Amino acid sequence: MPASPEVRDTERPVLSLVMPAYNEEGAIAGVVREWSDELHRLRTPYEMRIYDDGSRDRTGEILGTLAAADPRIIAIAQANRGHGPTILRGYAEARGDWVAQVDSDGEIGAAAFGSLWARREVADLVLGYREGRSSPLARRIITGVSRLTVRFLFGHGVRDVNCPYRLFRRGILARLLPAVPPDAFAPNVILAGLAVRAGARIVEVPVPYTNRKTGTSSIVRWTLWRAAARSFAQTVRVALVRR
Repeated sequence: MPASPEVRDTERPVLSLVMPAYNEEGAIAGVVREWSDELHRLRTPYEMRIYDDGSRDRTGEILGTLAAADPRIIAIAQANRGHGPTILRGYAEARGDWVAQVDSDGEIGAAAFGSLWARREVADLVLGYREGRSSPLARRIITGVSRLTVRFLFGHGVRDVNCPYRLFRRGILARLLPAVPPDAFAPNVILAGLAVRAGARIVEVPVPYTNRKTGTSSIVRWTLWRAAARSFAQTVRVALVRR
């Protein structure tokens, strides 16, 4: 496993990219290389913080190889925590002035990130919203409920509250994170709501979506509704406490 970023790279990054990964051995190398190429084109110091969340395949091994070859790739292995807590860990450990979060399944490609990066100076939070997404009815219902929950509990909502393609100004993220439960199932939903309530400048940008080709979703179908109920309860709780 590569050394810590403080040892390997003394230049503080301007941009931190947080990416959770779980059983993505078929896609992870291509996704990481795609993002490396795209971030290199930005011509700004960056780090990619990729968290192997207890994968049972070769994801961790592949990440270790990629990180050994590029000091800007930070591969972190951990026991399985779940997608939400892994994202929160990444947010807390990110060093950049800007913190982005994406998923490792390649469903939203790196090529769209430039459109978020270009809007950053007029925003505290730049949110992607997925275009061309075809999901089962259950997921569409849950997505709609999440959007309405944020709208009614926090204020005027955003189009895609849980889109895993977002860019935070470090200052606003640091303000909002303490209010998010460490075990939050969908912390990005809560953070979107808190940003709305805080009066943060939010810009929304369309991003193209394609279905995953390989890998394993971190949530299986039979737990989907239970997870949605848990996310709803956590979001309501935060909204009432932070009112």
